[in-house]
Amino acid sequence: MLERLNFIKQRFDEVSDLIIQPDIISDQKRYVELNKEYKDLRAIMDERENYIKQSQRIEEAKEIIADGSDPEMTEMAKMQLEEAESIIPGLEEKIRFMLVPKDPEDSKNAVMEIRAGTGGDEASIFAGDIYRMYMKYCESKGWKTSTIDYSEGTSGGFKEIQVEVTGEDVYGTLRFEAGVHRVQRVPQTETQGRVHTSAATVMVFPEAEEFDVEINPKEVRIDFFCSSGPGGQSVNTTYSAVRLTHIPTGLVAQCQDQKSQHKNKEKAFKVLRSRLYDMELAKKQEADAAKRGSMVTSGDRSAKIRTYNYPQGRVTDHRINLTLYDLSNIIDGDIQRIIDELQLVSNTEKLAEGGDAI
Repeated sequence: MLERLNFIKQRFDEVSDLIIQPDIISDQKRYVELNKEYKDLRAIMDERENYIKQSQRIEEAKEIIADGSDPEMTEMAKMQLEEAESIIPGLEEKIRFMLVPKDPEDSKNAVMEIRAGTGGDEASIFAGDIYRMYMKYCESKGWKTSTIDYSEGTSGGFKEIQVEVTGEDVYGTLRFEAGVHRVQRVPQTETQGRVHTSAATVMVFPEAEEFDVEINPKEVRIDFFCSSGPGGQSVNTTYSAVRLTHIPTGLVAQCQDQKSQHKNKEKAFKVLRSRLYDMELAKKQEADAAKRGSMVTSGDRSAKIRTYNYPQGRVTDHRINLTLYDLSNIIDGDIQRIIDELQLVSNTEKLAEGGDAI
């Protein structure tokens, strides 16, 4: 373990030196990549220091016990040895998972799109519930959210809504939420008290930087239209909303959240870049999942991933057969436990695939 960590420290020292070089600073793409690598390696270096500290405590305790001349010191050394030896296994496991190669996209910001699926008005209401669940979760993580575009349901909620999420490791966390979310409950619109099943689809795109995807302006049709959302007369009577159509792929991105046409255009291009980037990423994820036999990061947007059963207060994630009887807290944004389990399964699969080289 220590030999591997010392090898990584050499890379950390190298990256630390590189990110202050003028030629690296002037190369935006390279600088961003190295900064992300530096942050990841810094976290491993902190655990390396702790590992060395605990290893040294074990050696010191063993020396004192072997000497045995001072009974009181020997007793203290035995306690120190027991404590340090109990810490090491957990530390090794933590470091092992930290050494799993990260996807370059994981540290990116994300665009989250929530759409009402089957179930009519109730599906739109559920899409609104899911949206609020994620907004509360993002708030708990200290992430910033910004609405890009939305279409409200006739009885509440949303037919669809797109949100930009910015913060630390956003895509790497939220990517596990992509798929079909199903709800079983008595709808507000149901008069006879029957339980219905409705669905909402969640899509999560890594937000592409300009240097990730190059878009030829000649291949994009730009349309301006009046915003249909709330915001007063000035919003509804000016052509501030922007719709972009990428002619080669047919992909569409639009934004009507800002009063400024320029800001809406900027946001729409950001979404279009992210959609194009996601197309390529989805192919890679499907290939990886097929190789690994995984449902956790399959990239399959049509897969039913989770059920929210209101009569039983139950939430089930079908990918890992995890059931929690804590629906009220989960729908209120407490989804970290589910994401932790999904990340653990994903990292375990990666470890098994690559072999434990540590």
